[in-house]
Amino acid sequence: MLTFTRPDDWHVHLRDGPLLRQVAIFSARQFRRVLVMPNLQPPIVSVAHALAYRQRIIQALPSGIDFEPYFSLYLTSATSPKEVADAANCPQILGFKLYPAGVTTHSEAGVTNIKKIYPILELIERYDLVLQVHGEVADPTVDIFDRERVFLEQELAPIIDRFPGLRIVLEHITTQEAVEFVQAAHNKVAATITPQHLRYNRNALFAGGIRPHAYCLPVLKREHHRQALLSAVSSGSPKFFLGTDSAPHLRQRKEAACGCAGCFTAPIALELYAEAFEEISALDKLEGFASFYGADFYRLPRNQNTVTLRRLSWTVPLAYDGDAGEIVPLEAGNKLSWQLAYNAPSDSFSNSSNSFSNSSNSSSRSGGSPS
Repeated sequence: MLTFTRPDDWHVHLRDGPLLRQVAIFSARQFRRVLVMPNLQPPIVSVAHALAYRQRIIQALPSGIDFEPYFSLYLTSATSPKEVADAANCPQILGFKLYPAGVTTHSEAGVTNIKKIYPILELIERYDLVLQVHGEVADPTVDIFDRERVFLEQELAPIIDRFPGLRIVLEHITTQEAVEFVQAAHNKVAATITPQHLRYNRNALFAGGIRPHAYCLPVLKREHHRQALLSAVSSGSPKFFLGTDSAPHLRQRKEAACGCAGCFTAPIALELYAEAFEEISALDKLEGFASFYGADFYRLPRNQNTVTLRRLSWTVPLAYDGDAGEIVPLEAGNKLSWQLAYNAPSDSFSNSSNSFSNSSNSSSRSGGSPS
């Protein structure tokens, strides 16, 4: 048994509409607070949009659940000084998300020239909000495995030099270079790390065939990069904390000729992190990474309640059904050795607006998670 302070997820995609109603419960069962990403269609670019979205999230969950969504607003070339001021006055808004245009799912409205938004970055710094960064260049001439490193060199380093008071979270880092960059930066620079990048290297994308449910952006990297991430989280440095980047897509959108990027990890996130930390004999470092460092960086109180992981071998469902359709989780059909005490694999959940159950018809499965 492993009992520790209830954790938070500082980077998650909850989608909207029927898909939101299908997936929100999984994050709410694992985490006390989440930072919800704004790359909807249309994107969440204002406080009013975020608060309306927050209401839809709350309505998708059973009443009385102990769960608090926070938000990052979508930073665009048209973001106004008033929007920054409004965000600073709204407790539910923690910052602005910088997507280089075209770099990932629903990033078309992102920034095409980062230097042109420097005046807005100056305001974000002045109001002491946080800049959440998808740290890759969108340049198609740059190798996809190098896009994080090039972004750090060409874009992020100049931002840090120009705005020394700006708090920055480099989201879902994947490389040794990113680890070293964050370690060398001042204490206003931190990073989130996903379970998939701690658990897998890029071989997982091609284990016995193409594995679309292991495809995410930034893409999985070489083994020495994974080892650098494991070293970072085992160091106990408060610069690295939990952000799942759980990004659900329906099966037909993942298993397609041009499949979507994103790993659905929300139902098993803590279990995956525990597996990764146990691999390097660092379970004693899990609580700080999952429960303390992110809250401290965002200047929120640490949670007071706890969760318990128990050592138990169980099989991850092949898919999760709901009103929106089937969603295949990472590790579908595989065994895990840790399990949240209240998250049994045979659980079903229902409320007045939705019904969830684990899909078990293996005859229709293809392209599952890495084993």
